[in-house]
Amino acid sequence: MALFMDEAPTSRMLSWARNSTIYRLERRMMTEKQLFDAISKKAKQKFEDIGDVQIKALADFAVKFAYELKVLDDVAYAEISTRSAVRSGKSKKAIAFKLAAKGIDGETVVAAVEEVDDLHSAVIFARKRGFGPFRRGDLDEKRKAKELSAFARNGFSFAIGKRVFDMEREDAEDLLQSTSAV
Repeated sequence: MALFMDEAPTSRMLSWARNSTIYRLERRMMTEKQLFDAISKKAKQKFEDIGDVQIKALADFAVKFAYELKVLDDVAYAEISTRSAVRSGKSKKAIAFKLAAKGIDGETVVAAVEEVDDLHSAVIFARKRGFGPFRRGDLDEKRKAKELSAFARNGFSFAIGKRVFDMEREDAEDLLQSTSAV
């Protein structure tokens, strides 16, 4: 469907969208949805009397421009984010939820988290929080409940949380040394 003259973005608007896309993607990697939303939001603020059709056209133009420059890649974004999240001790479920919230499609999310080892991630999580084999204090019922519920809140199954909770420090460190992250 062709845009009417008053609905088509002006050359000034398109130039702004191109520059804004470059500016945003130079600073951080974004998903297609994040770029689309950022350009849409900023265009509403920047241009007076801009219509919804023009906003969508500018955002579509920005996404297309980013793909042409090969700086927008949702698959690469999902893979990089997954590796980073595993190193931070995030569960497969938490990673998948965050990627979906960023606008990554379901198939890409499934492929990105396919190789995530929740046991490895849970041991990293325990080390960061001082839980289970990395506990610094005495264990009482309140602390036990706190640690196990923290595993659950962070997307780890009860079985994984309990397994890490009951591990010896030596076994946990061996697991971290022997398994490679995604």
